[in-house]
Amino acid sequence: MNVPANLEPSLVALAAAVCLDLAFGEPTSRLHPVVWMGTLTSALQRLAPGSGAIRQLAFGGLIAGAVPLTFSVTSSAIVAGFGQGSMIGLALSAFLLKTTFSLCGLGKAAAVVRDALERGDLGGGRHGLRALCSRDPTRLGEPALVAATVESVAENASDSFVAPLFYYGLFGLPGAIFYRAVNTLDAMIGYHGRFEYLGKAAARLDDVLNLVPARLTAVLLLAAAPLVRKDARRGWLILRRDGFKTESPNAGRPMAAMAGLLGVELEKEGHYTLGDPIEPLAVSKIDEAWHLVRLAAVFAVVCCAALLGARHACAR
Repeated sequence: MNVPANLEPSLVALAAAVCLDLAFGEPTSRLHPVVWMGTLTSALQRLAPGSGAIRQLAFGGLIAGAVPLTFSVTSSAIVAGFGQGSMIGLALSAFLLKTTFSLCGLGKAAAVVRDALERGDLGGGRHGLRALCSRDPTRLGEPALVAATVESVAENASDSFVAPLFYYGLFGLPGAIFYRAVNTLDAMIGYHGRFEYLGKAAARLDDVLNLVPARLTAVLLLAAAPLVRKDARRGWLILRRDGFKTESPNAGRPMAAMAGLLGVELEKEGHYTLGDPIEPLAVSKIDEAWHLVRLAAVFAVVCCAALLGARHACAR
């Protein structure tokens, strides 16, 4: 059984994937391709040379190319085997696309921190923050926990939602899966330490792939501002002034836009300060940030659908 001829399968898969995320959240780890990506990466990491910058760079480049290509090509082949326009192919496309993004999971993780802080449970808030970012929360008080949560919600709006949809819109399912694999590699091996050079290729590739989505996310947040009575002009000014201040060439863009829209100062001590302390970092700022991200996500889906429509029109 095939999808009706007047419906573009990639658009139907997009709508179905978003519905799956909102209705069910994340699939079990046994069925999650991102978990499989992590398993393969861990296995390859055990084979990596323990020393020698050139050797690690070369092996890391191999990983950065092999893992994303393996998953994007394999997933495309499986869907093509059933036929993208078939009901089974469509269901597989929707499921695989959903595993490349997580909006529902992001909201739930932020809510854990918010709920703990509303109860006055700093320990619970610190524990909850670990699901959002790698920052050590041990000594963070309430304002710092709020700031870190707001920053993480803004940054992950790009990494966990806008970017996968952007590459789905441009290149279809292989694009979304390729991006998710690169982003997963960056999270696993793109860090300083003994294997720093092993993760260089993945980290730089992740930077390149996020150049447009991070800035697009900032623009979408600004576009959402009037709908929740936030000052888009202030958000734009802070984005222009502070968006480049983070070590990452991309993370600062959505975070600075969010800081400006909320009228708060977001600081990672010793690293960066974004925004101005116009309003206090109250727990309610977490909800305000989440409302902006949800609206920006709606705009992101519309943009993705427009890209898919343009691709479909050009292919005719």
